[in-house]
Amino acid sequence: MRDIFVPPIKCQGIKSKLVPWIKTIIPTDFAGVWVEPFLGSGVVAFNVRPRRALLTDSNPHLINFYQAVAGGRITADIAKAYLKKEGDELLRSEGEHYYLIRERFNRHGDPLDFLFLNRAGFNGMIRFNRRGEFNIPFCRKPNRFAPAYITKIGNQIQAVADVCAWRGYEFRCQDYAQTIAEAGTGDLIYCDPPYIGRHTDYFNAWDEGQESRLGKLLAATEAKFILSTWHSNEFRSNQFISSTWKGYHIMTREHFYHVGAKEENRNPVLEALVTNFAAADEEKKSAKPSRLTLFEKYPAHGKSEPTALR
Repeated sequence: MRDIFVPPIKCQGIKSKLVPWIKTIIPTDFAGVWVEPFLGSGVVAFNVRPRRALLTDSNPHLINFYQAVAGGRITADIAKAYLKKEGDELLRSEGEHYYLIRERFNRHGDPLDFLFLNRAGFNGMIRFNRRGEFNIPFCRKPNRFAPAYITKIGNQIQAVADVCAWRGYEFRCQDYAQTIAEAGTGDLIYCDPPYIGRHTDYFNAWDEGQESRLGKLLAATEAKFILSTWHSNEFRSNQFISSTWKGYHIMTREHFYHVGAKEENRNPVLEALVTNFAAADEEKKSAKPSRLTLFEKYPAHGKSEPTALR
């Protein structure tokens, strides 16, 4: 299996380490449109590489960036020249230039400024205030854009351009309900919404009403779907596993997210994939999680039932 390609846009909860697992449960006869209502970094779509895809998000800045890359308005060379120029100024100003770029971005929304802020902001976070302004502070590394780092980002942009070049990919900014409504029989929806009750790393807030709304939309779709969510951690369980997602096929595996301002807040979580179709038999072999076994070495994935830990 080839290495996982990590896209140029970073975000919390990126599914790069789960891509191989997700790919194993895609039906072998899938030939329809790959539909993503929550594109985020785009890591799943860019690694699955379907021939046709509808890739959407409520964050216009994510979509503007990927539209610019797919349309050739942002190339690897353009991005590298921009990052060299702004990175040199960042170093000269000992980091203060970051806030000038942030102010400029909040006025004009330039996709290259979005890339700069995403790669120079604290912990790779994407967060906006109620006025829609990007408000992540600087990562405190004035030499952030060293030559090797700029080359790495340029290579990531080129890889996205290559993926999009010979495939029918459409990027749109729209509500997830509209995206799900466009999927039909033969299509496959991959949903990676913000994880309810864990963190918010999105242009719009996510709450219990949104999770329930998503459940109703997926229950009504004629398409197959795969949903990423969290099952449980050391302290509590995701209540929606036993309500909204009850009755679907649920597979789990342990995962560690390197997010959070403090290391003690970065804890392992039992990740879940929820589907409305049966995966291969080998995907259904894990034991039920319990107080004693949840954080022991867990089978890679399999069907499980929810359990309350506290």
